Amino acid sequence: MADVKKIATRDSYGNALKELGAQHDNLVVLDADLAGATKTGIFLKAYPDRHFDCGIAEANMICVAAGMSTTGLVPFASSFAMFAAGRAYEQVRNSIGYPHLNVKIGATHGGISVGEDGASHQCCEDFGLMRTIPGMIVMSPADDVEAKAMVKAAYEHVGPVYMRFGRAAVPVIHDEDYQFQIGKGEVVKDGSDVAIIANGLMVYEAIVAAEELQKDGINAMVINMATIKPLDEELVLEAAKKCGKVITCEEHSIIGGLGEAVCGVLSEKLPTPVKRIGVNDEFGHSGPAAALLKQFGLSAEHIVEVAKEFCGK
Repeated sequence: MADVKKIATRDSYGNALKELGAQHDNLVVLDADLAGATKTGIFLKAYPDRHFDCGIAEANMICVAAGMSTTGLVPFASSFAMFAAGRAYEQVRNSIGYPHLNVKIGATHGGISVGEDGASHQCCEDFGLMRTIPGMIVMSPADDVEAKAMVKAAYEHVGPVYMRFGRAAVPVIHDEDYQFQIGKGEVVKDGSDVAIIANGLMVYEAIVAAEELQKDGINAMVINMATIKPLDEELVLEAAKKCGKVITCEEHSIIGGLGEAVCGVLSEKLPTPVKRIGVNDEFGHSGPAAALLKQFGLSAEHIVEVAKEFCGK
């Protein structure tokens, strides 16, 4: 596991846009003066006439994207998650969500792993904000392969899509032939004692945790739930029925994100004990990404601790 290749999913986003741009003349990219950080600069270099820098005016960028979509273009509006989901929320809701326009939002630098940029930029609320918008697809990939497949699926989907990508490099866990489908989860490792449902960079942490738990006789199932909305309810129910215990793991507040989505399904259809691992109703702070993730309990070690206590080991 230590030798696995690591790539930041924001890089995957930029590379996927460039690849799709060669295939689709109607794909355009908008950015808010952050093309170097969001990696849309990769697309800009290849297709300068189809890249639009809207400046530090994210709300306006969303409205421009909305207008473009009504002409048959497929705009990918890009910025940090804090600005794309936070600052421009009203415009995303009213100008894209309400008329159900074909706009894709590529939000990079989500979560605690933004690191040294600190609490003002560590958006841990975006899943919750975007989930509340009717008709909005909300997704967060686990690695480079899934991220590129997700961007392609977002282009092919007709309607608004929100995708969160990370700043930090994360291990590649998928083979290149991996097939991604919006709204479908993936069983990464089968198990019967506890189901660990994760997304984003927490998927790899869940895999490592499952390997450690195996040494203690705990057979953990690991599920990659890249699509938060619509949630793969069937898979959640199957996992809960088989294991009897569920742990959710996300680089997001435990309020409003994957954990609450899973709990919502289970409470109504199959009451099951659940432990949620995420940011516990607090702001982040500046520091190295790896150290912050460990401090906030977003690590394999913490998953192991929670699972052992949950399973009575």
